[in-house]
Parts: sequence; structure tokens; C-alpha cells
Amino acid sequence: MNDLEKFGNIPIDNAVLSDLIGNYKFPRNKIAAMEKRGEIVRLKKGLYVVSDKISRTKISRELIANHLYGVSYVSLETALSHYGLILEKVFAIRSITTKRAKQFENAFGRFEYVSVPVNCFSIGIRQQIIDNEYAYLIATPEKALYDLILATPNLRLQSVKAMQAYLENDLRVDFSAVQNIDLDIIRQCIEVGRKKGELKQLLKVLSEL
Repeated sequence: MNDLEKFGNIPIDNAVLSDLIGNYKFPRNKIAAMEKRGEIVRLKKGLYVVSDKISRTKISRELIANHLYGVSYVSLETALSHYGLILEKVFAIRSITTKRAKQFENAFGRFEYVSVPVNCFSIGIRQQIIDNEYAYLIATPEKALYDLILATPNLRLQSVKAMQAYLENDLRVDFSAVQNIDLDIIRQCIEVGRKKGELKQLLKVLSEL
């Protein structure tokens, strides 16, 4: 078994690779050679993932997103698509962070990070466990909607009718994909978050589902 296989699809940094290489005079040269041979794929400076041909594990862009820039969790259109709430294909992996907004591009696509206040960050996050092998952080459906409303500039939705139009016409949300809406998540966001007017209208719309 290739020593790299044990890492699966979990991103690894230079320190981990240097330990794996062992007593090698120029570890960076060795790492560069591993990358050139296609054994590892660079995600950003100093961070890599083992090639799926070696790990025999499907690469997870969501897991990569968690490791690229943290602390962060997958949200916005990416999370809504994950839950089947929107049908449009989402190309970038979009996440929420309390750090400054940032964007990365690598062999696996574009990764965007939107900054939010720390007081609402931890609400409505769940751990998505895949095949009992790895897990990543992702927003609940309700939190993903909140994040999208919060992150969209110049969005003014001060009535139930306006909120319904936004959800149905702009986002084309299909709420039949979600069986149980957790209204408490929206209530918590109203208490600590911004755009309280929009959130109250969202709460009214979701309460009628």
C-alpha cells in the first residue's frame, strides 16, 4: 500500500508530508516531485490532497472547502443545492467564515468564502458524515437561507409577499425537498443577526409550510 493511501481524501499540509517523507535532506523538493507525479494535488500553498487514484477515495469539494480556509462551513447556494432546495447547478463551493472574505481556485474549482459576524456564525451548523469515513461542516437548510439573505447586498424584503417572490422566483426554492423546517434556527438568527425585518418575513413564510 502506498503510504499516502491512509490519508484518504482528507487534505494534508507540508508538515504531515514532511513527517511521511522522513529523513530527507530537501523535503520540499520531494513534495514537489510527488506533486509532479500526480500523487498529490495542490489546493493552495502548503496544502494538498492525495490523488484519488492513490487514495481510492472520491475527492470531496465540501471537505476541501472546510480545510482551505477556516474556521468555515459550507453554506449559501452550495448547501441549498446539497439539500435539493434549488435545482440550478452550482459551480463554486461557497462557504461562511468569520474571517475576511476570500476566494481560492485550484484543480477542483472555485471556493468562495463570505464573512459574517461571529455572533451568528455557530447557529445552524451540522456535521455531514459520509460513509463513516469523513465529515464536513455544512449549514442546515434554514441557516443557508439566512446566510444567503445576509450576504446579498441591497436586498430589501419587508413583506411576506416580497419574501415569497424572492424564494420562489429568484431562488426557485423547492421546499418539498425538506420535510421538517427548524424554525428555532431562524428565531435564534433574528435575536443575534442583522436584517431582522427580512428574517421575520422569512419566519412567517416558513411557518406556513
